Order: sequence, then structure tokens, then C-alpha cells
Amino acid sequence: MGRVAAPHGVRGAIKVQAQSASPASLLDHPHWWIRANPQGAWTSYRVISARLHATTLVAEVDGIMSREAALALRGAEVGVPRAELPALAAGEYYRSDLVGMAVVNRGGEELGRVAAFVESGAHPILRVVHAGGERLIPWVPQYVEGVDIDARRIDVDWPADY
Repeated sequence: MGRVAAPHGVRGAIKVQAQSASPASLLDHPHWWIRANPQGAWTSYRVISARLHATTLVAEVDGIMSREAALALRGAEVGVPRAELPALAAGEYYRSDLVGMAVVNRGGEELGRVAAFVESGAHPILRVVHAGGERLIPWVPQYVEGVDIDARRIDVDWPADY
């Protein structure tokens, strides 16, 4: 749901860059799970305080008591257990559910598989990897025509040679 961007102050607070459609939703959770590297283990931290600060969240978490400890978490992933997330309405998806899905254009050509979402400021961008590299497709209705969760497929209006 986010990534530790930097320490905040000298007492161990962290700045978290939220990576969800609703950044403030992370504030609803009393415990955050933090993972320092993609292959590492998740560790639960009790949130002492957290607030929205401009475009980031600033939080104090139990066990991180110095600027140096907060600095060591820079780049770490921040998440919450799936069971704690709210139920979705029809047509809504958690981005993590879309990772690994096939991306297919109108011509029926598989363009690759979803590797991640990239934030651009204006809208999310779908990062699609394939044998020859990667494609970046804006996650907007103009290009994303549908998502079939059961078939693990995203249909797009995007040329194979772009």
C-alpha cells in the first residue's frame, strides 16, 4: 500500500509514499507490515500516530525510535493483511490482484504480463513486461477496456508495436 520514502525528524518518524488510490486509507489500520526488501520477511509494527502531510503520510511506529532506524527503512514496502482491506464493489480491483495478468490488445495479441503499476501524477501506468522488454500503458478508460479476473486477463486498446 506504500513505500517508506524517508525519515521525518529526529525521533524515528517515517514518511510513507502511499501507493493506493486512497492514500489516507492506510491511516485506518492500527498495524502496518513493513518489508525492507522484496525477498525479505514482513514485520508487524504498531502505529503510534500517523497523519496525511501534503502528498505523503508521516507516521511513528513502535520500535523505530531514531532517525537512523527510520533511515534504514528507506525504500521498504508498507502493507496491511489482505483480510483487513475493505470489500470491493463490482468493477473495482486491488492492483496487487492484477499483477501477473496477461494483457491482450484488440487484435488478440498478448502484449505481456502485468509487472507493476507506476505512479505518474496524472494517473497510474501499467508496466507490462514481455520477452522483448516492457510497455507502459496508461491505466485510463481510453486504453483499458476491461478486466477479467477469472481469466486473469486485461483487455486494452494498445498496438503491439508501440
